[in-house]
Amino acid sequence: MKTAIVILNWNGRKMLAEYLPTVIEYSRDEAEIIVADNASTDGSMSWLKETFPQVRQIILDRNYGFAEGYNRALKQVDAEYYVLLNSDVRVTHHWLTPLIEVMDTHTDIAACQPKLLSMRDTDAFEYAGASGGYIDKYGYPFCRGRIFDTVEDDNGQYDNAQEILWATGACLVIRSKDYWEAGGLDGRFFAHNEEIDLCWRLHQTGHRIYCFPESEVYHVGGGTLPKSNPMKTFLNFRNNLTMLYKNLPDEDLHHVMRVRWVLDYLAAFETLILNRKWGDFCAIFRARRAFRRWRHDFDKDRKKLKEEISESKIESHDCGTTFTQDGRRIFSILKEYYIHGHHYYSELPE
Repeated sequence: MKTAIVILNWNGRKMLAEYLPTVIEYSRDEAEIIVADNASTDGSMSWLKETFPQVRQIILDRNYGFAEGYNRALKQVDAEYYVLLNSDVRVTHHWLTPLIEVMDTHTDIAACQPKLLSMRDTDAFEYAGASGGYIDKYGYPFCRGRIFDTVEDDNGQYDNAQEILWATGACLVIRSKDYWEAGGLDGRFFAHNEEIDLCWRLHQTGHRIYCFPESEVYHVGGGTLPKSNPMKTFLNFRNNLTMLYKNLPDEDLHHVMRVRWVLDYLAAFETLILNRKWGDFCAIFRARRAFRRWRHDFDKDRKKLKEEISESKIESHDCGTTFTQDGRRIFSILKEYYIHGHHYYSELPE
């Protein structure tokens, strides 16, 4: 088929049992459905074979994480469009058609996402992607519908199709051609920030990323690692810094990294003093040490991206005056949120 829905599984039998039936019901006529398994030990694949034998399986020999797991699985998938779908997503009737139809007619769109709503509160956006993502000038991600821990109710305020900087990995539709030309997800990240890194690279080489809220799905979130988890904190900080190192323009790199040094250690002491989270405090220190140790492993990636930008001769997208040429918003989301009290996306400078 033209489209392949690929669900990456790791010990997610309960999630598959709960949400895979909706994927089959609402997608089987439009896409091949595949479950790729990261060496689960909970009997996921034997259950899948018995319950849904029509679903193709790709078995990986160990847990490669989200990023490399998808890279290895997608190498075995022949399709024009990949749909990377979390196992804890409930899709809805007619969710896939509008996404594929728009990409069929707009070849400059490399990737897109639907509107992501919460399974726990179906009237609210879901943290992981809401109605499309951006990053501020210091690399902090936020969404239409979610800034830090403030998640908005969905009242249709972000129902317009919108160009964004990054689409959520919980439900990411992407052209296979663009995926591989960009190098795919960075497997070294293991998990977290890898879809932002990929979308940012695509954006800088002239591709567009969109959210199409006509399509809606519901996401549980935190299925593998809960929100408050030192390993999640470690991966988020280490990978976010690495993403910045790979993608920032030369003229911004040193300034942004100096500011992030201050902000990251402030965040560490905030987690310890105000929230008494010793594990997260240590995780931030470990993340910064890990970044320092491996950042030069990404020098070739940084050089390659700059060469691709130069060779493509892409002019910056006309996204307005609140965007940098590389696609970041020019303001600090920390300042907007904590000093100006702008907790909703609609309150940010446009």
